[in-house]
Amino acid sequence: MRDFQFWLYVIIGAIYLLGRLRKKPEQQQDIPSGNPEKPARQFELPTAKPAPAREAKPLTFEELLKEITESKTSSQEKPIQEYVDYDDVLEEEEKDLEDVEYSYRKQDNIYEVYDEAKRQAFNRPSLEETMKIEDTVVKYEKFKMFEQQQSRDLVQQYLADFKDPDGLKKAVVMSEILQRKF
Repeated sequence: MRDFQFWLYVIIGAIYLLGRLRKKPEQQQDIPSGNPEKPARQFELPTAKPAPAREAKPLTFEELLKEITESKTSSQEKPIQEYVDYDDVLEEEEKDLEDVEYSYRKQDNIYEVYDEAKRQAFNRPSLEETMKIEDTVVKYEKFKMFEQQQSRDLVQQYLADFKDPDGLKKAVVMSEILQRKF
């Protein structure tokens, strides 16, 4: 049994190693080399006027130059947003909701109640002083109704009947029941 387990583990280990070796070349192909190529960015030239679909005239150098200069001047005319520091506008820092000066002893009465209970504990009688054995209710077999009743062992009962000479009648009836007629 021990040899079987040993060889089973060896076979499982070999299968695992072969699987890892088969997967390694596939993973190496997916990993890019040290310097990946940067994708070329494609920029669309901004056009001030959309060209009509029917006219497919090529633009001259002057027209292209004019469009480029128009696009540069229109981008330079955009309003520059001024930096606003909103931290300077704050009137006051957030207020803490925790009251640091709060004292439980001053504002709650839990300590007073505890101290009063400690003082009264010495004046009260203990459990040993107040308990009387005569007051204890002792009822035997009060859990008897929850016990499981033992089921009859029919096999043992039938064997006892077969051994008993008076149980001959029962034995004949049992043989008639247990014999198959067909």
